[in-house]
Amino acid sequence: MDKAKRRAVIAGNWKMNNTAADATALINAIKAELAGKDTSYCEIIAGVPFTSIAAAKAAAEGSNIKISAQNIHWAEKGAFTGEISGAMLKEAGVEYVIIGHSERRQYFGETDNTVNARVKAALANGLKVILCVGEVLEQREQGITEEIVSMQTKVDLLGIPAEEMKNIIIAYEPVWAIGTGKTATADQAEEVCAIIRGVLAKLYGADVAEATTIQYGGSMNAGNAAELLSKKNVDGGLIGGASLKAPDFVKIIDAAAQ
Repeated sequence: MDKAKRRAVIAGNWKMNNTAADATALINAIKAELAGKDTSYCEIIAGVPFTSIAAAKAAAEGSNIKISAQNIHWAEKGAFTGEISGAMLKEAGVEYVIIGHSERRQYFGETDNTVNARVKAALANGLKVILCVGEVLEQREQGITEEIVSMQTKVDLLGIPAEEMKNIIIAYEPVWAIGTGKTATADQAEEVCAIIRGVLAKLYGADVAEATTIQYGGSMNAGNAAELLSKKNVDGGLIGGASLKAPDFVKIIDAAAQ
């Protein structure tokens, strides 16, 4: 696999943080930290709460920071209180949507089948997808990480044609490393990202697998980003807490240039 063919993607997942005013301030701080730097090697994404989309998009205007939503419903409209559709997100001006994050699976009943439906809805509305997969601690300890992550990848992408894979980024996020301060070693991250790429090769062929960006998510921070991003199958990061601090987030972006 030739990592040079894949553009690095550093995406911040702000989770349930930052009002519209906070979003404006953080985007402006990131822009200030990036001032004068060549970031053409890297796609930069901020995954913001629904209520902060407009403010974040306005603050990012004129920069290369793209705005992502954190969830999408599979239906276009209907009796789904509290949900948001692809058409609504498209109208709001987001380019990306995060789907299948472990917190959605853990707290809100997300399954691989509903993840698959959401991926299809996003693509149908012209949105790009950051698709999250990853094992829980018990599964890693049982030695079934490969089986779990392979199954998730296959089910989550069921019915997605090869030509749509250019609009999908896959984020490997070991659930045991989300918000715990624990991080997979660079070798562990590389191993699972390579497994995912192997699944993509079986589903879509080597060319699609080689062209697909696979991120690592799971307590990536300014201190460990360089080592993680040095691995040939780790093409970027889905960043949680470190994305809420402009200097730390930009250090990770800098690390992607190496």
